[in-house]
Amino acid sequence: MAARTTGTSRADLVADTALALLAERGLRGLTHRAVDEAAGLPQGSTSNVARTRQALLELAVRRLADREARVLSPEEMPDPRDGLEGLADALALATHRALTRNRDLTRARYELALEATRRPELRAYYDTAGARFRDRLTALVTALGSTDPARHVLSLVAWAEGLMFACVAGSFHAEVPSPEQVRASLRELLEAMTGRTGR
Repeated sequence: MAARTTGTSRADLVADTALALLAERGLRGLTHRAVDEAAGLPQGSTSNVARTRQALLELAVRRLADREARVLSPEEMPDPRDGLEGLADALALATHRALTRNRDLTRARYELALEATRRPELRAYYDTAGARFRDRLTALVTALGSTDPARHVLSLVAWAEGLMFACVAGSFHAEVPSPEQVRASLRELLEAMTGRTGR
């Protein structure tokens, strides 16, 4: 389960453990007591950090957004000057990592997304967290010359989400496309959207 590392706060440890439990056991397995036990914390510690279930879910959503924002290092983040190739490289790398080394985090995100459909108060947290990525992607596709950035961002996100769900929880769960395959598909989408070609 989530292990404490140097510099990790109690809140981060609780949130990381909550995400790990969501991936392993689903929403039914996420309780304050379960987090305490899995994190090796004294009973009641999680309640001190997040008193209610809603507060625990919100903490998990915020931590999820922070961790997903760090999937790419600063050096790997796309730059508008890198054009279509740079954006395809970065999106492919992030998507492939979501399917491999961050697979449990992706599974936890789907649990939280479904719960957000039933909890309007959680929906607000989830949508705010996702807006950071969408805003950045909108700026990048606009820089590429997109004539309809909002629609193109929706198409890109829907494609990536569909691929991730299919390969993490759906009918392709036993198959993970290579980084090159992911990149080729993204490049085709971006070329069709912008009317530009890569190299």
